[in-house]
Amino acid sequence: MTQQQKVLIALLSGRRDQNLSFAALVQLLENLDFSCRIKGSHHIFFKNDVDEILNLQPIGHLAKAYQVKQVREVLLKYQLAKGVDSDE
Repeated sequence: MTQQQKVLIALLSGRRDQNLSFAALVQLLENLDFSCRIKGSHHIFFKNDVDEILNLQPIGHLAKAYQVKQVREVLLKYQLAKGVDSDE
């Protein structure tokens, strides 16, 4: 199991919302073909076929819990969790 798969499982399970690495979450979104724009501490992620815009900010090295939940909801709504292959 790759690191990205572990992050995806942790994200989808909802049990590590308050303890998920910001860098791992950013890398996961980039691997799912989200584009990122950075403005100060705000990392703004968007994708052509996704209506929502994800605005993420770190707390130290962790992602904010409510923003992790927002990412999970978008991945489930648009069925993007399948985008991380088992070969990566």
